[in-house]
Amino acid sequence: MKDKVGFIGLGLIGGSIAKAIRQYHPTYEIVAFDKNKETLALATQESVIDVAATTIDDNFRNCSYIFLCAPVSYNTAYLKQVAKYLGKGCILTDVGSVKTNIHNEVAALGLGSHFIGGHPMAGSEKSGYPNSKAMLIENAYFVLTPCAETKQENLDRYAAFVQQLGAIPVILEAHQHDYITGTISHLPHIIAASLVNFVRDNDTKEELMKNLAAGGFKDITRIASSSPTMWQHICVKNKENISQILANYIETLQQAKALVDQGDEQGLYQLFDTSRNYRNSLPSTSAGPIKKTFAVYCDIIDEAGGIATIATILASNNLNIKNIGIVHNREFEEGVLRIEFYDENSSNKAALLLQKYRYIVYER
Repeated sequence: MKDKVGFIGLGLIGGSIAKAIRQYHPTYEIVAFDKNKETLALATQESVIDVAATTIDDNFRNCSYIFLCAPVSYNTAYLKQVAKYLGKGCILTDVGSVKTNIHNEVAALGLGSHFIGGHPMAGSEKSGYPNSKAMLIENAYFVLTPCAETKQENLDRYAAFVQQLGAIPVILEAHQHDYITGTISHLPHIIAASLVNFVRDNDTKEELMKNLAAGGFKDITRIASSSPTMWQHICVKNKENISQILANYIETLQQAKALVDQGDEQGLYQLFDTSRNYRNSLPSTSAGPIKKTFAVYCDIIDEAGGIATIATILASNNLNIKNIGIVHNREFEEGVLRIEFYDENSSNKAALLLQKYRYIVYER
């Protein structure tokens, strides 16, 4: 009997994992349930799934893995529905960024021997199955949170499966996971959303702030475009951690305000210097929601055909452009034209190529 994997929910993360399974294990049978019938139809059309289930039913029997990929509040509700279909050796998992609640529910239902929490540290500001892709979890940390009843052989099997999909398994305890993600993931989303709303509420009638917003503002607020439903659920389910983290962060902001109020030059320098050094020490391979972009900035003369010439040079060397445009507000010395690529190798090749043609290139 060939391996069978079930999905409850087939959005951005569920769809990406399903596509990764199809890529690395093409013979696996994949069955999926989603409330959105168009999603199931598209996944079937793309041959990502074999069975589109209209309800959680017998189609989910004999699965090696069942992934709960709905919003975190819904995943706990689905536990009771999938419990009757869990066969011997079936690993039940989820992909939510909050773990304590679902672990508590798993314990209450006596499903600890089957459940191993999962959280791929990957995502996008775009949501839904149409934006899913197999490479989304590639080289991304994939946190696994076992239960007390989890057998070591099952944990090892799940970790190996995650590696086969191109991700990097990391084992954490559920409470520890929630505090860590609350700090490095949930807090930034709240900050981004609050900052965007702050600019909106304080903008001029002519919307000068909106129109003059430079790259830095867009970079740190990109994740504010994420699914509001998903983040609503996350904040409710991880409220204790997030509340404490917010209190600590507000205290940090108050300290920064005090430095400004006092005109403390040394303190302000220390604030920016330590943050710069720590930020520069972060790994560049993260596959989290705030994606590393691969862009080249260069100066061009304002003349007809200037952009077309560069595009032709790159195309003739088989370099695919993801995005291209004029930078009107340049906070840093980064050139007039911004050219974004799909990968780092293409970005590096483009920089060398344009320099060869005497263009002044800036790399951030």
